[in-house]
Amino acid sequence: MAQKEQYVLSIDLGTSGCKVGLVSLTGNVVAWAFRPVQLIVVDSIGAEQRPQDWWTAFIEAAREVLGLGIVSRSDIVAICSSTQGEGTVPVDRNGESLMNAILWLDMRGARHLKQEMRGALKVAGYDAIKLQKWLRLCGGAPALSGKDPAGHMLLIRDAFPDIYQRTYKFLNVLDYFNLRLTGRFCATQDSILTSWVTDNRDPDDIRYDESLIAISGIDRDKFPGLVRCTDVIGTILPDVSEALGLSPKTPVVAGAIDNTAAAIGAGTIDDFDCHLYVGSSSWIAAHVPFKRTSVLDQIGSIPCAVPSRYLMVALQSSGANNIAFLKDRIVFHDDGLVRGEPSVDTYRVLDEIAARQPMGADGALYLPWLFGERCPVDDQSLRAGIFNLSMDHNRETIVRAVFEGVALNTRWMMKPIQKFMRHRPQAITMIGGGALSNAWCRIYADVLNVPIRQPHEPMKANARGAAFIGAHGLGLMRLDEAVRHVKIERTYEPSPTATRFYDERFGIFTELHRRLAPLYQKLNGSKGRKND
Repeated sequence: MAQKEQYVLSIDLGTSGCKVGLVSLTGNVVAWAFRPVQLIVVDSIGAEQRPQDWWTAFIEAAREVLGLGIVSRSDIVAICSSTQGEGTVPVDRNGESLMNAILWLDMRGARHLKQEMRGALKVAGYDAIKLQKWLRLCGGAPALSGKDPAGHMLLIRDAFPDIYQRTYKFLNVLDYFNLRLTGRFCATQDSILTSWVTDNRDPDDIRYDESLIAISGIDRDKFPGLVRCTDVIGTILPDVSEALGLSPKTPVVAGAIDNTAAAIGAGTIDDFDCHLYVGSSSWIAAHVPFKRTSVLDQIGSIPCAVPSRYLMVALQSSGANNIAFLKDRIVFHDDGLVRGEPSVDTYRVLDEIAARQPMGADGALYLPWLFGERCPVDDQSLRAGIFNLSMDHNRETIVRAVFEGVALNTRWMMKPIQKFMRHRPQAITMIGGGALSNAWCRIYADVLNVPIRQPHEPMKANARGAAFIGAHGLGLMRLDEAVRHVKIERTYEPSPTATRFYDERFGIFTELHRRLAPLYQKLNGSKGRKND
């Protein structure tokens, strides 16, 4: 008699919204739903979302997939989440959020962090003594842009002191979801990372360090307890059980933030096997057997879900959100000038436009820094722009330029990545919503001069990774067994002719950054220092 298939209810909460899938232990996504979540921009450098919006989106999407009846609720063996990282939610003792979540894009904490960096000796903008301690114990340091929880918590402490006083725990996005699912206040070894208060020298024993907590400027008791990504942290609360019709005994596995889950869902579990995620943000990551940090390039190897391994991550602030910006703010902006609404086919049409336009966008070049940049330069003042427009250009030209500009920005961090890993990627698996675009996969292969692997259902890689983590946590399947089920549908080989062309275009791209960076600083540099 064949063994009955088992499923994980996988949550993938990104910046654009919440996706929920029913995923088999072999990675087959049999049901899928999405609900958008609003991004709130504050003073041009702040980015927030309402935690209740996340939860509402999850409940609605989960009810949709469960209501399809494809899988019996009795065959769902766990819930496991993958969420956007580096967000901060202050909650009270009852688990209620005290304000909007501060997201990974938010730069308002920069000036508060810099106040904490006061010292006689500075290195790369950091207090030298603190930097040495962070690098030795954590393998990294707080982002001077203020975009991680280290800066967020200081922003709340200094600009919202009443909320700081009422805060019982500071939670990352993943931690907040696990609290809502189980009632447990906890953080995973990867979600806690960018609070920069843990000793990460042993990947199998991540723990708080009291000296790091002391220099964080945050009270010790405001940090939650630590768990591993693969730990079962409890069962679902009665209200969750009632809302979803699941057994109250349904276990919850801690899960992981997006880059950790994506590395597993992409099937890239071997050392130095890279994946490229192109979603709202963009990153390249690979598992590595060492803890290392490049402060100048903003690349580090961090705790992850794979036992005895770290995950090298190089993160950029803007990826496919450049395409969303083009769609929502340029093509279909609701200003009364042109009537029209985006359809479900809009992204497919943009992909087709990019594919049929000539390589090089007829000389137009796009700089994709909508929200500053992190790697290979940590510069919150950078902004996006289109260079070299002419009367011969049109909207189609701009579409192609945007696709190419994001890929050129990714290439900008390839040399530092290779230096960091001491390996050149032999191929890169591309995942996220951007990997649905055949045109973009082709552009990336040519721009990066490396084969691009396009897996089956690349947008569902995070949910697939969460399911694999859940299966491992329940002892049903090891991670190295699970990733063998990831299917590669197509590989894009780079064209030597196109690569030579993009080599020249990349030189212009980096020269534009070098020449324009001082002007961006004059225009935008004061925004990170103004009063909140």
